[in-house]
Amino acid sequence: MQNEFSYETLKNKRIEKAVSSCAEMFLKYGIDAVRMTDIARESGVGVATIYRYFGTKTGITIAAMTYLWNQMREMFSGIFDSDVFLAQTGLKQLRDLMRMYIVIYQAHPSFMRVLSEFDLMITAENVPKEDLREYERSIINFYPVFEKSYVAGLTDGTVREVPDIQMFYLSFAHSLMELCKKLIHGELLPSDDFTFAEKELETVIDTAIYFLKKEE
Repeated sequence: MQNEFSYETLKNKRIEKAVSSCAEMFLKYGIDAVRMTDIARESGVGVATIYRYFGTKTGITIAAMTYLWNQMREMFSGIFDSDVFLAQTGLKQLRDLMRMYIVIYQAHPSFMRVLSEFDLMITAENVPKEDLREYERSIINFYPVFEKSYVAGLTDGTVREVPDIQMFYLSFAHSLMELCKKLIHGELLPSDDFTFAEKELETVIDTAIYFLKKEE
């Protein structure tokens, strides 16, 4: 058994501290505004150590975003296995799942803002897909729960059969996520009016539910 106070353990704890400090600073200031020296100062980990471990700011940024997604995953842990959720009709379960995007938009706007900035960063820097495997695994994937709720809806008669339910899921999930990002950035064009931003998200969800609902 590895000694809790071994050099390797202490080193890993320092690296974890650097990543968590980096993530918190991103939420507060944004990715572009945070420098490696800022992360070193905030975490108490030497900047040389951070560079040696992560190589570049891009490296620790990917680690920080993975950390944030894991935190988000913990927040939703257990909700969709609860008796209260499973006691609902399949259609109601599907609506609650879709509303998770509104919950994230309302409660974690800084996360949505940083997520949008991160997407632009990995595109601009042409980050290899291989470097994003761990990050991809951390992203909350509601599809297994969605598919289970869809099957429950077919069984209880509240949901109609859809030819390709996975394609449907991807379409509405991408639409809601991108709309959340746009709303978080705020009004840009003269015609933009986000006074009823959450109503826009509700409208997308209502449209999806109308499509899924089985005619009586």
